[in-house]
Amino acid sequence: MTLPARAQEPGTTETINPAVRRTVLPGGLRVITETMPTVRSAAFGIWAGVGSRDEAPDDAGASHYLEHVLFKGTDRRSALEISAAVDAVGGDLNAFTAKEYTCYYARVLDADLPLAVDVVSDMVAASLNRPEDVEAERGVILEEIHMRDDDPGDLIHDEFSQALYGDEPLGRPILGTVESINALSRDRIHGYYREHYVPQNLVVSVAGNIDHDEVVRLVTEAFSGHLSGDARPRAPRLNGTPAPVSPEIRVLDKDTEQAHIILGGPGVSRTDDRRFALGVLNAALGGGMSSRLFQEIREKRGLAYSVYSYTSQYADAGVFGVYAGCQPAKVDEVLSICRDEVASAVDGGLTAEEVERGKGQLRGAMVLGLEDTGSRMSRIGKSELVYESLLPVDEVLARIDAVTLDDIRAVARDVLAGPQALTVIGPFGDRDFTL
Repeated sequence: MTLPARAQEPGTTETINPAVRRTVLPGGLRVITETMPTVRSAAFGIWAGVGSRDEAPDDAGASHYLEHVLFKGTDRRSALEISAAVDAVGGDLNAFTAKEYTCYYARVLDADLPLAVDVVSDMVAASLNRPEDVEAERGVILEEIHMRDDDPGDLIHDEFSQALYGDEPLGRPILGTVESINALSRDRIHGYYREHYVPQNLVVSVAGNIDHDEVVRLVTEAFSGHLSGDARPRAPRLNGTPAPVSPEIRVLDKDTEQAHIILGGPGVSRTDDRRFALGVLNAALGGGMSSRLFQEIREKRGLAYSVYSYTSQYADAGVFGVYAGCQPAKVDEVLSICRDEVASAVDGGLTAEEVERGKGQLRGAMVLGLEDTGSRMSRIGKSELVYESLLPVDEVLARIDAVTLDDIRAVARDVLAGPQALTVIGPFGDRDFTL
């Protein structure tokens, strides 16, 4: 599906709806805001269109590494001054790295928005990336990798990505590996920063009790010296060649009290019209306490505390997976139930009542999730960066309501009957598992 491109002339402002406005500044920096006059806070975010899937093998982990280093200081502020500035007003300052983007954000009282704009923009636009800071964060990131490795409920997701996508960029862990992190030099990190952290690859999104024109003024001032030329915003990575999959079975022998499993395969991309039907299917199959998987595995048989299904969507690919954690002795029984429930969904086993519950769960989760400024900031920022179009909430709800039982059956056949990967973590030695 090709989404219509909007005009991207620098210096233009457009009103997307009564609450949402968008301005393109010189150099291609986009500013998109959503006004929420009934709140007393504001969330400010800067989104960079770069994530772990953009990394060459020699750069593995660079996006996340850079996320750490940008907190270490600029010409105007030390690392302590960056954190203290936001702490002093009771705000929240943080960042995260994903497969296809990185985000730096602050949530503050509306009166403190100028401070948030200044601090976060300074971090993103004027990071020094000093050699000593790169070295200090190397140790921190290695500890983060060790922490992930000690948490099988976290590790299993990285293992599953590799089981599905192999050594393709989508299959590599966002954190990188011990070897790749140790190999990254300051020059390579700084070069990565200079290549990707340019105005045309950035989106500023703000939501809360704010005024769009005032936000544009603040951002223009904060990015002074970086906004010049007639560069246009970089287009989203849509309609690319689908990421190749090479599903396999991965068994990681670890001395754990629980076995952790993920069974799944390719899903749909974030612009695929079937994503609404897949979302409803996911909710009905494993998205809540009334779902098939929860009822069969936890409620009826008491085999697991945590069991769920999930979807992840990227520009040209997606993932559908079923996770469960159980006693190692029960892993075969749990896997058998997961397979049976997935096969039942493929065969049209979901009822109209289950589908309606799935729709309700999806609608409620979406609307309730947009009750705060942070989630609103995230929605408009991601929409601008990865979709280039903002789908109104009412239209999303209408698309969910329009899903039929036939749509569910069709997407179940398309997705759940496809090639599958299996990842298992637990005390299994060299035991073989089969799909």
